[in-house]
Amino acid sequence: MKKSRLFVHATVAAAVLGIVACSSTTFDSTWRAPDARPLQLSGKKAVAIFVNKNMTLRRTAEDALARQISAHGAQGVAAYTIFGDEDIRDQAMVRAKLQSLGFSGIVIMRVAGKETQVNYVPGSYYGSPYYRTWGGYWGYGWGAVYDPGYLSVEKVVKIETLVYSLDQDKLVWAGVSRTVDPTQVDSFVTEVAKACAEQMEKDGLIHA
Repeated sequence: MKKSRLFVHATVAAAVLGIVACSSTTFDSTWRAPDARPLQLSGKKAVAIFVNKNMTLRRTAEDALARQISAHGAQGVAAYTIFGDEDIRDQAMVRAKLQSLGFSGIVIMRVAGKETQVNYVPGSYYGSPYYRTWGGYWGYGWGAVYDPGYLSVEKVVKIETLVYSLDQDKLVWAGVSRTVDPTQVDSFVTEVAKACAEQMEKDGLIHA
């Protein structure tokens, strides 16, 4: 018997990311600037940026990321509410506008890779050889169980997350995460953002 998962999602965002059901996020790598000071989030404004050409995906992801920034004490603002599709590409203009609006930080996410992961789960055989007599085999034959192996197919989406402090004018934290079978865009980005926040807490950059 062979088992596989069927990946179906009707939204444009799902088509871009290839995202599906059942998720778990871990990190391939993380980095903290050795001289970075702990971030003082209370009352500060931080912009959420999701780098993607699909505007529908970008809006959904930035909204979810902004909510998570706010949940950790800062005022999270989705970049699309400030910058248009073309304006966001002008680094000098973005920097100047963020500074003029009093932003202290930038959190950037982008899809860094997608892959299909196929896992083989071997079968198992339970029972003992009681072939010597008919009665012995009869009980054994009905009682022995064979559990065949199967293939498990999973989607893995990698996300690069960068945290910049405008106050310190530097990159203070970076991470590359991998999520197995992520769900809808907003819950996917929320999960990654939470995982990043937990890791940043462990790294001493923010407080719970």
